Amino acid sequence: MATSLQDTPSSHRLHIGVFGRTNSGKSSFINAFTKQQVSITSEVAGTTTDPVYKPMEIHPLGPCVLIDTAGFDDHTELGGLRMEKTCLAAEKTDLAILLFPEGETDLLEELHWYHYFREKKTPVLLVISKSDVRKDTETLSAEIQKATKKKALCVSAVTGEGMETLKEALIRLLPENYGDRLITADLVEKEDLVLLVMPQDIQAPKGRLILPQVQTLRELLDKKCLVMSVTTNQLKSALKALVRPPKLIITDSQVFQTVYEQKPKESMLTSFSVLFAAYKGDLPYYVEGAKKIDALDGASKVLIAECCTHAPLQEDIGRVKIPRMLRQRFGESLTVDLVSGTDFPQDLTGYDLIIQCGACMFNRKYVMSRVERAKKQNVAMTNYGVVIAHLTGILDKVAMP
Repeated sequence: MATSLQDTPSSHRLHIGVFGRTNSGKSSFINAFTKQQVSITSEVAGTTTDPVYKPMEIHPLGPCVLIDTAGFDDHTELGGLRMEKTCLAAEKTDLAILLFPEGETDLLEELHWYHYFREKKTPVLLVISKSDVRKDTETLSAEIQKATKKKALCVSAVTGEGMETLKEALIRLLPENYGDRLITADLVEKEDLVLLVMPQDIQAPKGRLILPQVQTLRELLDKKCLVMSVTTNQLKSALKALVRPPKLIITDSQVFQTVYEQKPKESMLTSFSVLFAAYKGDLPYYVEGAKKIDALDGASKVLIAECCTHAPLQEDIGRVKIPRMLRQRFGESLTVDLVSGTDFPQDLTGYDLIIQCGACMFNRKYVMSRVERAKKQNVAMTNYGVVIAHLTGILDKVAMP
């Protein structure tokens, strides 16, 4: 059965960002590249305001998200806000396409972005747009090659010139082993028995499983593992019903301690959040960050970064449970700030610790941009599951992918 477009969440898709000045032809390029009317096009500069994110299948790249961004030379009244959105899109970009407009002799803006992507280790494709009408193609190509030591591709949104060549170039630019990362890594293999402990409490969406559970379950089925799923209060019954202990138990981090106390000694234990810490972020850095918890005190300041923007729920793990666990240990005067979605501060230096959720809603590129920001500012960072394991004293007993 073919995979439908809806089967692959945006966080698992290759993010291709298109960048350039206002009216450089970004929107027209995306419409021609996708053969769809994805973005509004106009001769009026600044037509694209907020970035447009378009999930789609692009053969032979597979599931992708195309990002149409505002011009990085937008000097309108709202230009600064639009640039913030463009910078955020850049942090999410796995492959960047940088368009060079017609009639520009000063390439400083484009070269700034080219070096930005190079610094972020983001593959970038240099493209001369509107090749069907411009007269400066050869001159501009020479200038670009001189400045970057790379050859630019020429494309036309009107005639389709260069589009297939561009797709081939994107394939060659794909990061090595892109898409090969596994949630469970090498913890389990074919025929291994895996037990999933998934509390269906007030935080569980009615009639559905949360995304990390769905994706982990699907991967285990693809690996041909033997999978059993239970709620926490069924754990004892499930273990009695099994003829052999599970090789791995994956639990919700909130019941880490409960599951640890009941698990067979032969079974490895981890959580969905810990698995996603490795899958989306930097698990060794998170483990080191968790050790910083012991140095906190009542005057410390902690930032909790929740990727979802769901409405606050009773006993919410990020808004209620983790802050309560921290204050029980370090006192009510401990400051805990919370941000959600993409509201992540540029300046982190006022914090002693950052606690990031599993980040199932973000692609790994964006999560790693947060990690790099924390590292550059020498701020410790960790993850929900890692924190709970540390606070309950079982972090060294948890299986790490």
